[in-house]
Amino acid sequence: MRRIIGAVAVVAVLATACSDADAVRPSEKPGAETSAAPAPRDGQRPTTAPRVEQSPTPHRTFSDWDVGAKPLPVRADGFGRVLPTPRELRVRRLPTIDRLPPPPDERFRSSVRRIGPGIRERMGPTWQPGCPVGLRDLRYVRVSFWGFDDRPHTGEVIVHRRAAHDIVDVFATVYRARFPIEAMRIATSVDLETRPTGDGNGSGGFVCRPIRKGSSWSAHSYGLAIDINPFQNPYQRGDLVLPERASAYLHRDRVRPGMIRPGGVVVRAFADIGWSWGGRWETPRDYMHFSATNR
Repeated sequence: MRRIIGAVAVVAVLATACSDADAVRPSEKPGAETSAAPAPRDGQRPTTAPRVEQSPTPHRTFSDWDVGAKPLPVRADGFGRVLPTPRELRVRRLPTIDRLPPPPDERFRSSVRRIGPGIRERMGPTWQPGCPVGLRDLRYVRVSFWGFDDRPHTGEVIVHRRAAHDIVDVFATVYRARFPIEAMRIATSVDLETRPTGDGNGSGGFVCRPIRKGSSWSAHSYGLAIDINPFQNPYQRGDLVLPERASAYLHRDRVRPGMIRPGGVVVRAFADIGWSWGGRWETPRDYMHFSATNR
């Protein structure tokens, strides 16, 4: 169970975050794809202080931290031990590793597909019989996103069919603002088997699991929640921080690239489709988390 919980919070932290009414658009079919106009070159800029910190040489020099190389000791509750944020990750701007072909140009691209055999195999135990949503009610979505390397990439996420096209609209807005995302991919069997390292940063959506330290189903189990840049936007409840090495990012007044801010483009884009932000909760605080259920 801890492996499943860890995989969602980060899709792969990398191991450390429904009505049947059909709102699928008539154009949806396997392979359906849409595109939008080229993104403007001006990125998201805060209109007021605080000032966003940048690396000494933006878009050129990155930390050489080896993500996933240092497993953490495991706590009694199954999570990794919370450790201080390494110096190399206090202003995290790691380049994206392409696991899907990147866009050929700077145009936003998206596709919405049903869950086919290949995707189902990759999902492994992140979906099992008895989950509160069936595979036929889930959709596999691909969208373009900007990385911290100032390049466009292709991400993937699984969400409920009713939310799929709204989620495309969200990421189109985020893309136009050039809000940086490090990685965006679905949780797989490999992620669930990985020991917690506390330094993952994969944005993601569906995985069938209960809420952390609870028994009711998480919104992720319905495909109605998405986590964005978990490392820059960690989860905190008591002494638990996820990802476990991301404590430096609990200091929200020190704004760094990839952080989700009240009133910022990411919060506004999700609010436009009626989703709420876990960064507004009192406890736990879940800065990465957006959901249609406020859970």
